[in-house]
Amino acid sequence: MGRKRQRTQPEQPAESNGPHAGTWEIQTGTVELVPDDLTPGAWTVMVNGVPSSHVDPARPGDLDFEYMRWMAAVLRTHVPAHLDPHKLRVLHLGGGACSMARWLAHEWPEARQVVVELDARLVDLVRGWFNLPRAPLLRIRAGEARAVTESLTESTRDVIIRDVFAGAVTPPSLTTVEFTRAVDRVLDPAGIYLLNVGDDPQLNGVRQEIAGLKAVFEHVAAVADPAMFKGRRRGNVVLAASHRPLPESGTAEAATMTRSLLVDPVPAQYKDQRWTATFAATVQPRRDPASSS
Repeated sequence: MGRKRQRTQPEQPAESNGPHAGTWEIQTGTVELVPDDLTPGAWTVMVNGVPSSHVDPARPGDLDFEYMRWMAAVLRTHVPAHLDPHKLRVLHLGGGACSMARWLAHEWPEARQVVVELDARLVDLVRGWFNLPRAPLLRIRAGEARAVTESLTESTRDVIIRDVFAGAVTPPSLTTVEFTRAVDRVLDPAGIYLLNVGDDPQLNGVRQEIAGLKAVFEHVAAVADPAMFKGRRRGNVVLAASHRPLPESGTAEAATMTRSLLVDPVPAQYKDQRWTATFAATVQPRRDPASSS
């Protein structure tokens, strides 16, 4: 808020000139590139007026959005414990300007990543604006997240990150038990599924998502700031699901993650398997609509 926004005409070939402030038409609406007044050289990508990504080309290891930093804390614990960092295979459902993909490439340079983004025009613009890692280390694929996931080969991804929004909500088709089973089929048995869930203070959506994850995965955990868990505001909750154990309260792994979350600019709490089981105990998961045929 409080940032000046200079606009240029959408038809200008921004993709050939690198990043500069302006607004462009895309297939799903508009995208605006806004300079970050606090970090010279950094940019906020606004899709239909909503902050979608923050990119600092000079610092790929920095994440401006708190929920992405919370995801990073979970990955820093799970990947060394259960996966081979030198052979990491990552699928991003929803990519925006690939902030999380850039962080993963910085953290684990040998990781091979695919970013699925619905809007092909946005993909073209992002490729031109920012110096993204090249294929095969990073491929950006235009497509619908569920259709792409269901088309992939079994056990071919170690990390799957869902960060898909239409406005302020995730499309319902990406929140059902059936979709979660499709994710599980593509995920390696030791892999991890991370979800960015936006919800209101009642957290009914978070409960329903947890219930859906528990119908498929043995272990489910959550990360958010205390105000979210106490139902005081609307915001983001990060959920993690895996067939491998996630840190349990009282363990050294949980203590390490808790410390990293508490020193974050937006301090967060980690809730383990026992907490999520209690939190969603009385909720039914969302399922695909029954076929009328």
